[in-house]
Amino acid sequence: MGRGMARNLHKAGLLRAVWNRTITRADELAAELGVVAAANPAALARDCDVIVLCVAADDDVLAVVDALLPGLRAGALVIDCSTVSADTAREAARRLAARGGEFLDAPVSGGVEGARDGTLAIMVGGSESAFARAQPALQAMGRTVTHFGPSGSGQAAKATNQIMCAGVIQAVAEAMAFAKSQGLPLPQLIETLGKGAGSSWYFVNRAPNIVRDAFPAGFRVRLHQKDLQICRDMAAQFGVELPVVEATLAQYEELIARGHGDEDISVLFRLKDALFTAAAVQPGGKTSRPA
Repeated sequence: MGRGMARNLHKAGLLRAVWNRTITRADELAAELGVVAAANPAALARDCDVIVLCVAADDDVLAVVDALLPGLRAGALVIDCSTVSADTAREAARRLAARGGEFLDAPVSGGVEGARDGTLAIMVGGSESAFARAQPALQAMGRTVTHFGPSGSGQAAKATNQIMCAGVIQAVAEAMAFAKSQGLPLPQLIETLGKGAGSSWYFVNRAPNIVRDAFPAGFRVRLHQKDLQICRDMAAQFGVELPVVEATLAQYEELIARGHGDEDISVLFRLKDALFTAAAVQPGGKTSRPA
């Protein structure tokens, strides 16, 4: 995700330097784009007024923010495109404000394709003034950019999105396993249903993985598991348990145990397909599965 976003910032003439915890990745991208590969986050902060951050988890966000602080310019703006908890976003904002910086939580949706094409949906929390200041960078990376309120609001909106994604992948996996059990030609089915009322971005872009029986990581199971655990914790603050979230987390745990944690979330199809396979082989059962 970060590489595609950086390329789009570069196309817009906004990219001055890059940094990655894997040094070779930063060096390769810097050479490709003709920008500086910063030695560390503090060096990056000394060189930039606006810093875009995209990492995997809550602790990573706070660690990188702390590493930026020694070099932070007065009034610098940090835009965090990671998916973390709303509480982490508010803590990052607090730490930056204490050093005269500003923070926007700006998680994104749209997959690696959206990052590559600059068409991400970006959900933003933070001050109105920081949101206005961030527009050139945000517009370079996304097609739909929305301010939802104070710090943490962007992450709350992204958590909402991740719950919706859980429901969609459950429905698509079950529907495609059902279609396979009926002996339907899956490529034609995807082409047709992709234009129907039940379609979605996920169905059009990820159902073809099922046909190919290959699930390259667009959005890894482990990462969506992490996001849904955030949703679980946020709901638990109200004493609420969300059934779709809980079911998906249980199935992700099974997929990870089977070695599928770094595959795309569409690999959930394997569990749904196995239901029909098991039913077809039960002794004395009445179920038959088309070849």
